[in-house]
Amino acid sequence: MVKIACNTQKSLELDFLLFQFSAFFCILSGDRTPNTMATINWTEEFKPLIKKYKHTPHPLAFKNPYQLVIMVVLAAQDSDRNINKVTTPFFEEFPNFKALAAAEYDTVLQFISSVRSSRKKTKWIIEIAKAIRDEKSIPRTMEDLTALPGVGRKSASVIMKELGAPAEGIIVDLHGVRVAPRIGVASGSDPKKIEKQLMEAIEKKYWGDVGMAISHLGREICRPTDPKHELCVMNNVCAYCNGTPTQPLFKKADTKRLTEAKAKEKSGKAVKKGIAKPNITPAKAVSKKR
Repeated sequence: MVKIACNTQKSLELDFLLFQFSAFFCILSGDRTPNTMATINWTEEFKPLIKKYKHTPHPLAFKNPYQLVIMVVLAAQDSDRNINKVTTPFFEEFPNFKALAAAEYDTVLQFISSVRSSRKKTKWIIEIAKAIRDEKSIPRTMEDLTALPGVGRKSASVIMKELGAPAEGIIVDLHGVRVAPRIGVASGSDPKKIEKQLMEAIEKKYWGDVGMAISHLGREICRPTDPKHELCVMNNVCAYCNGTPTQPLFKKADTKRLTEAKAKEKSGKAVKKGIAKPNITPAKAVSKKR
C-alpha cells in the first residue's frame, strides 16, 4: 500500500505539472482552459443538476415583484436569512414602490440598519422606487436593470429569472464562485470572469436555470468544508470530487485517502456508503512571492 501511495503521489504530481504545461499553452493560444476540460459537454453534464433544482424556490422569501427587487438589492454582501428577517416589518411600513418613494431617508434607514452597507442601500432603494413607481415598470433586460443604482449583473439576472424574462447572463453568487471552479467548468475567483466562462460552456437556453442550480448545490451539498460528494449529481465529472489536477495541489493525506479508496474499489471490496468518494481538500495556495 505504501508503494502504491508513493506511485500515486508521483503520478498526481506529474499530472499537475502536465496540467500546468497545458494551461500555459492554452493561455498563449487564447484558450481559457486546457483541452482536457474543453472535451466535456457541460450542457449535458449540468442537465441533472438543473432538473434537481429547477423548481426550488429562491432563498429570498419575496411575495411580489416589488419585494423581489428591494430584497435583491438589500441582499448584496449580506445573508438571505437576515434580509428575510429585516424586510418583514419593512414591507409592512413600505408595501409598494409608491410608499417607499415618498419615505424619508432616515425613516427607511431605521428599518434596515442591521443590513450591511445600510446607508448606501437606503439611498439606492429610494432612488429605485422613485424611478420605477409601480411593478409594471420594473425593467426586464440586463441593460435597463443594471442602470438602476445598486443593481449589478448578478442581481439583474436574479430579477430577470424570477420575473420570467429571457436570460442574458448566468447568476454567479458567492456559492457559484466557489462551486463552478471546483467542478472544473470555470477557473478563478472573479464572478464576472466565471460568468463569462459559464456562458461559453453552456447553451444559452439553460442560462436562466444553471446559475441558481449551482448556488443551491453550494448551499446544500458542496459546502466550503466537508462537501457531500456521494450525494452530488455532478460527481462523475467534478474535478474537486475526483481529485483531478484542476485544483492547485493536494495534501499528502488526501492523496493517501484517495489511493486507499481506489484500491478498495479495484480489489472489489465493499466500501461503506459515504466513503467511496474521499473528501478532497485543496492545499493552501502557494504564494506567488519568491
